[in-house]
This record gives sequence, structure tokens and C-alpha cells, in this order.
Amino acid sequence: MGHHRRLYCRIDRIERRRFIQFLYLDRIHELLSCIEQEETGAMEACVELLAKCVMDHHSIYTFGASHAGILSEELYYRAGGLMLFNPIFARELMLDNEPITLTSKMERCVGYGTQIANSKVSFQEGDVLIIHSVSGRNPVSIEIAMEAKKHHAKVIAITNLAYSKSVSSRHPSGKRLFELADLILDNHGDIGDACVSISGLEQKVSPTSTVAGAVMLNAIVAALAQRLVDLGMKTPPIFYSANLDGGDAKNEELYQAYRSSIHYSF
Repeated sequence: MGHHRRLYCRIDRIERRRFIQFLYLDRIHELLSCIEQEETGAMEACVELLAKCVMDHHSIYTFGASHAGILSEELYYRAGGLMLFNPIFARELMLDNEPITLTSKMERCVGYGTQIANSKVSFQEGDVLIIHSVSGRNPVSIEIAMEAKKHHAKVIAITNLAYSKSVSSRHPSGKRLFELADLILDNHGDIGDACVSISGLEQKVSPTSTVAGAVMLNAIVAALAQRLVDLGMKTPPIFYSANLDGGDAKNEELYQAYRSSIHYSF
């Protein structure tokens, strides 16, 4: 009898864990469906803005602090990705820092974003900045967006509008990222980002912002590639896989053709 009860409890725990996994997957499906319904217009506007930027030989920059910077890495030097994404990386905001709390301190440091922008980027009119911040409240992202706007570049913000509107800005201007953006991509996630409630645990688990943001951006890249072809561009600067025969040579050829809009070493 005791053996069967222990077996039952074990099966119950396994099934409960499986159920929790499905809760997360269901939430992701729900979010992607919401994005498909609610963000299509904004995504199409992003495609048009980026296409104009590319056709006019301007530059595209990307930025995010700490985990928000994962989207910059997703876009950067990626097989099937656009070669023209120029990431703005700042050493103090990368996730390999020790202590890791340094990243939180630096993204809240007033003036640091301005310093990053002034030392790493030369924004020009016609350029586009894609900037990811889920809460949109911290000074580093706000200041980089401000610098882009100062030089008449366009700003695409990937954020969570409900979350951002529920918190105050940590920047002296009182602005949040979405208030500086020309276009907004809302990830529609939960306030606080984590989405799964666990019985007996106060804090939710499993964030959604990286998945939602990556899906939106990769969908935009796909539509952008088609838009560039439709505009008459015979060989849009899309990375070939370096693991395919001839991939390196093709990438080098594209790099040379578009190097005026590429600001990283190849």
C-alpha cells in the first residue's frame, strides 16, 4: 500500500511539472497570437522605415542593457540575418560581468547612456535605432534614445507598454522609453516579465520578453528582405551560413558592397 501511494505521489509531481511547462508554452502561444493581431501594423511600419534607411544608405543600430541586449546579439552576425544591424555593446552592461549586479547599477546610472552614445555611435539623420527595454524606465536606454533623437535618427522601441506605464521613470527627464519612440513594438507580456505562477511561490517564473522580441524582429527581417527585393535590390545584405561551402566568400562580397553602413569589424 505504501509503495503504491509513493508511486502515486511521484506521478502526481511529474504530471504537475508537465502541466507547469505547458502553462508557459500556452502563454507563449497566447502572446504570439496577440502580437500577430495587435502588432502587425507597427511591424509593417518598421519594415518600411528600415527599408528606407537601407535604400538611402543610412545606418541601423541596436541596443539593450543586460538581458535586453540579447536581442541585439540575436540580430548580430546571424545566418539569415541582415548584415546592417550595428549593435551598441557596452562592457559594463554585458552578462559576463562579476558581480552581475554591476549591470543593474550601470543601466540606472544617469549620464552613462549619453557617454555610450557619444563614444560608440555617430548618429546621423536618416539612421534608425532599435532599442529594447522591457520596463523602459532606466536612464541608459532613455539617454541613448535621446541622443538618437537629438541627431534626427528614428527610434524603434521594443518594450512592454502595460509594464512601462505602471512604473515611473528613473531618469531626471521623467520620460520612459516609449515616450521617445517613433515606433513602438509592444511585447504584451506580464508586468514584471515572468508569467507562470507556482503554487507556494510568491514570485512568478519564466519571462517572455526575449521570445516575443526575437519573434517580432525576425519576422521584420523576413519582411524587410522581401521589401528590399521588391524595391529592386538584387542582393540584399543577408548573411549566408559560414558553415555552408562558399558562405564565407559570399559574406565577404556582401560586406564589401555594403560596408558604408556596417560599423563593426568583419
